[in-house]
Amino acid sequence: MYVGTLSFDLLLGDVHSLKEKRSVVRPIVAELQRKYAVSVAEVEHMNLHRRAVVGLALVSGDAGHLSDVLDRCERLVAGRPEVELLSVRRRFHGDDD
Repeated sequence: MYVGTLSFDLLLGDVHSLKEKRSVVRPIVAELQRKYAVSVAEVEHMNLHRRAVVGLALVSGDAGHLSDVLDRCERLVAGRPEVELLSVRRRFHGDDD
């Protein structure tokens, strides 16, 4: 069994309220869930308007598949024009851990 996690540190564009922030972050979370069947949520900076950390996790029996899905998730978030991807943290846990 392999477990992979990603955390995305995001800078949001022209956002002036938490309501506007939700309107930017929720579609990203929903698309990741729908397209890649990963567990995903906003996990940090809940009270800041222009910052968000989105975390996701995936469990797989195949390390190659896990790595491929994490790569796709990273490309999806990086390609969103309404956010600037400041950093990505990737963790990979396998049977040897």
